[in-house]
Amino acid sequence: MDYAAFLALREPDWLDFERRLTAAQQKPREVGYEDLEELAIGYRQILHDNALAAARFPGTGASRRLQKLAIVATRWLHRPHRDRSSWFLRFWRVDFPRAFRANRQNTAAAVYVFLVAAAFGLGLAAMETSLATVLLGERSVSDLTNGHLWTESLVTAVPPAVSSSAIARNNLGVALVGWAGGALAGIGSLYILFLNGFLLGAVFGVTMHFSMERPLAEFVSAHGPLELTLIIVTAGAGLRMGRALLEATDAPRREALESAGRDGLTILLGCLPWFVPLGLIEGFVSPSSEVPAGLKAVIGVSLVALFLIAAGNPFLKGEDK
Repeated sequence: MDYAAFLALREPDWLDFERRLTAAQQKPREVGYEDLEELAIGYRQILHDNALAAARFPGTGASRRLQKLAIVATRWLHRPHRDRSSWFLRFWRVDFPRAFRANRQNTAAAVYVFLVAAAFGLGLAAMETSLATVLLGERSVSDLTNGHLWTESLVTAVPPAVSSSAIARNNLGVALVGWAGGALAGIGSLYILFLNGFLLGAVFGVTMHFSMERPLAEFVSAHGPLELTLIIVTAGAGLRMGRALLEATDAPRREALESAGRDGLTILLGCLPWFVPLGLIEGFVSPSSEVPAGLKAVIGVSLVALFLIAAGNPFLKGEDK
């Protein structure tokens, strides 16, 4: 085959492939599977023609053109294509649920530590009545003696809009400390779990002395379940990083730390948005006497259910991969 016949036979296909490639480069989001298949077939033919031109017609315009076209097509077809618009959906559909599931053993350990600390605090408060003044202060104990919960003053003392913002920052700070505490071989995460569990159990134990545990349960029913869930989950992510520092596995330490850090950060990012509605509920709904106790409980259970559905994603297949 001479050069003129080669051009006459193959140049139309080159033009067609170049047109398809240019369109794909300009609008990558509109490229479908059929378009990619046609590009792949044309790409193989371009590589064949490029090798043929380099061998039989070196230095010609066709050879230079095919070489350039082959390089451009190779770079575009072999580079990773990521649709940034779908990152948000992929995070909530795949990344966060997968990291959450992969960390379920550490989350279970965090739940265990929290419950043990809560039981310890409850038992200690039941036996040692002086703990009430240490935890709550004399004024709050005086209110309990008079049949009033210290939370009743939250509505009048601070506007809900202000308190909700402060509450959200405080809860977020606790979660961040619990998560970052994993860098201290998990000690910081264990501290946050034990402290919050102990305080919860001890406060309920104190209110039981004054028969005020029911009003307290009503107050925390709207925000407490989600708040404790977020603290436990983020601290569980911190335990994952702590275990990666201490445990010996078949994987190199660096890879174990990278995997734990990546999953831990994913879990933290998945938990952070939930602190916004949590702060609003705790600032507006929990201290309000106009919201029925039953509705508060429904809100609390519903928030936890929504979080667990988002974290567990029952439609995710191939978990832990």
